Amino acid sequence: MVLGSGMAHAVWNMLAKSSGNKQLFLFIIYIPTTLMLLPDFMIEIVTVNPPMSGYLLLVLSVFIQGGYAYFLSKSLTYGDLSQVYPMMRGISTFLLPFIGVILLNERLSVWGWLGLGLIAIGFFLSSGIFTRKQRFHAPHRVLFYTAAVGFCTMAYVMVDKVNLQHFSPTLLLEISNIGFMLGLAPFIRFGEIRWVSEIKKHGKWLAVGAILSPGSYLLFLFAMSMSPLIYIAPLREIGTVFGTLLGVLLLKEGQGGLRMASAGIIFIGILLVGMLGI
Repeated sequence: MVLGSGMAHAVWNMLAKSSGNKQLFLFIIYIPTTLMLLPDFMIEIVTVNPPMSGYLLLVLSVFIQGGYAYFLSKSLTYGDLSQVYPMMRGISTFLLPFIGVILLNERLSVWGWLGLGLIAIGFFLSSGIFTRKQRFHAPHRVLFYTAAVGFCTMAYVMVDKVNLQHFSPTLLLEISNIGFMLGLAPFIRFGEIRWVSEIKKHGKWLAVGAILSPGSYLLFLFAMSMSPLIYIAPLREIGTVFGTLLGVLLLKEGQGGLRMASAGIIFIGILLVGMLGI
C-alpha cells in the first residue's frame, strides 16, 4: 500500500506539472471523491464520539491542507518536477521519523537510520542547493514554496496519525480533500472557466488524477493505521524516485545525470528501511 501510494503520488504530481492551470487542475481532480465521500462523512461526524481534541485536529488538518495545496501549486508552477519533488518530499521524510521517536515512542533499527541518511543525501544532491548552476534554476521563491510543502506534509501526516485513533481513514481523506480545495478556491477565477471545454480538452488526465490523487493518500492512511509512522514514511518516498524519472524522461528536464544518481541513492536508502528498518 505504501509503495503504491508513493508511485501514485508521483504520477498525479507529474500530471499537475504538465497541466496549464495548475490550481484549476488540482481543484477539479478532488471534486469526484469529495462528493462521493460526503454522505458517509456526514454520518460518521455526527455518530462518533471523539474527545474535543479530535475535532480541533480536524479543523487544524483543513488549514494545513489548504496551505499544502497553495504551496504545491506554486512549486509545480515555477520549479522542475525532478528538482522540487525530491525536496518537498524529503523534508517530511527526514523529520517524521524523529517526531515518531520523540512523540510516538516508535523505534527504527541501525540499518533503518542508515537508510534514512542515504535518503537525506539523495534529496540534497537532487535539490542542487550546493551548486551555483542549480541555484540559478531554483530561485528563492521556489525553495520557499517547496520547503513550505514539505512542512505542511509533515504537519498533516502527524495530525492524521493521531486522528486515526478516533476517525476512519475515509473521513480523514474527506477532510483533507475539503481543506485542499478550500486552499485553492480563492485563487481560481471560476467565472472565466469554460467547464465543458476544459473537461473535453483534459478529461482523460483529469480522470486519472481524480483517481490517483485521493487514492494515493487513502492507501497511505490505511497503511498508517496498521504500521509505525517511522517505518512507512520513508518507504513512501519510492515516489521520489519515480517522480525524478518522470521529470527527466517524460518532461525532458535538465540535470538528468545528477538527478538520476540521486534517485538511485534514495532507492538504496528505501531498500534498507524497508528490508532491515524494524
